Amino acid sequence: MLRSVRRRRAPRHALLAVTVLATLAAAPGAPPAPAPPGGAAGPAVQPPPRPAGIGDPLFPHLGNPGYDVRAYDIALTYRGRNDVPLSARTEITARVTARLPRLNLDFTHGTVRDVTVNGRPAAHARAGEDLVVTPARTLYPGDTLRVAVRHTSDPRGGGGGWIRTGDGLAMANQADAAHRVFPGNDHPADKARFTFRVTAPGDLTVVANGLGLDRERAGARTTWTYRTAHPMATELAQVSIGRSAVLRGTGPHGLPLRHVVPERDRRAARPVVDRTSAQIAWMERQVGRYPLESYGVLSVDAPLNFALETQTLSVFGRDFLRSAAGHPERAERVFVHELAHQWFGNSVTPRRWSDLWLNEGHATWYEALFTDERHDRGSLVHRMRAAYELSDAWRREGGPPAAPRPPAGGGRLELFRPVVYDGGALVLYALRREIGTRAFGELERAWVTRHRDGTAGTADFVALASEVAGRDLEGFLHAWLYDERTPPMPGHPGWRTAEPAQTAKTAKRAKTAETAETAETAKTAPTAR
Repeated sequence: MLRSVRRRRAPRHALLAVTVLATLAAAPGAPPAPAPPGGAAGPAVQPPPRPAGIGDPLFPHLGNPGYDVRAYDIALTYRGRNDVPLSARTEITARVTARLPRLNLDFTHGTVRDVTVNGRPAAHARAGEDLVVTPARTLYPGDTLRVAVRHTSDPRGGGGGWIRTGDGLAMANQADAAHRVFPGNDHPADKARFTFRVTAPGDLTVVANGLGLDRERAGARTTWTYRTAHPMATELAQVSIGRSAVLRGTGPHGLPLRHVVPERDRRAARPVVDRTSAQIAWMERQVGRYPLESYGVLSVDAPLNFALETQTLSVFGRDFLRSAAGHPERAERVFVHELAHQWFGNSVTPRRWSDLWLNEGHATWYEALFTDERHDRGSLVHRMRAAYELSDAWRREGGPPAAPRPPAGGGRLELFRPVVYDGGALVLYALRREIGTRAFGELERAWVTRHRDGTAGTADFVALASEVAGRDLEGFLHAWLYDERTPPMPGHPGWRTAEPAQTAKTAKRAKTAETAETAETAKTAPTAR
């Protein structure tokens, strides 16, 4: 991907388009050449339904070719129990990009009642984790596609998607679990705007991504409506239902802040979440204006061992927020990590999952920089040196930062390895050493501005870095991103990577240094994603 430096941004959904052409041209049993538009029916005989996928090497069956989703409208009915399926209706509006005698949606873990395409009943079948839909007429490039699916959404069984909390439900869809909640094009390359209409018992609070549009009471139930103002990847969707308090505030430039916590934690949470505005102001000094319509912390009534950057609402478990209430400054690095994702990962979303380092590396970088500036001067260099010592071992175990190895045996979350977190931050540290602090800051601001609300990949970042620096950085960054061995660190000739026999000792030393920083919260500190 880094063999040529590109000066222009790749077209939106380029991966989708390339995969569509390859699929239609080469797939066994592919349909014949397109008939002229005009309502001609699809072929009478088609091959059996099968999973599609857009060719992402890490998740080959994720996403679907042939259309570009513009909007989701998702209605959910929760009847007060989180151990039974929710009734749901998902409507998808899309633009067709290739001839489609039939189309695939990612969906599993729910029962499909019926499907319509552009208002007409459509046949449907299951193939793996795909819902394969055959419309009444073949669709052609440029057509508008409206697919409506009546289905259930089952919170049981684990595996990602719904989180069953002590008082209701929340979502954790990263990396590939959104299609366990609703049908869609479950790949970050295809972002869209979302509307959520959630009906729940009247004594519960519902929150979702974006801004609230309406709340309508009907008897013992209330329907809450939310809509995003910016496009969003499916993995970032969030709906939380529970006995929650909503703590409101105002951030920089009048930004609406909305923090959602268990009702009993309302008082203790206030001093923790009140730091959010200052954290946003710090991030804005690094990379520019906050890119979305609102922000807040979502603390769910569940013992989570991770934190997650769902769009406009970063998710934390109840234990972390409670421990942070006693020592909020020691938990700030985790809060800043998830906040940074609103720029890096949410507003600018990876084109492929191998571009994950652009999310996690940046979030880890700003987490470390914030800690260095606000709480522990000098810790950034110490953390980067510790990462450098471990870098070769991380690359052996999980692949280089921009070429992670596929998860083994379906272990999806193995993708979230140290090499894309501190290993990705190490790449950014090396780049800043190479081009200078001023040029690096210009690059970061240009990155989140140029690709705002879109998708971008590693090649785009290398091209922009070269453009800002005024010289070709392809060779330099290729070594840092793709080589099996870690290159020399600019300005630190004495830095060495650990030999295999030293790796365990070095890892223990690095872990001790990291947990010492948050000694009082170490027992409940989540893994940042």
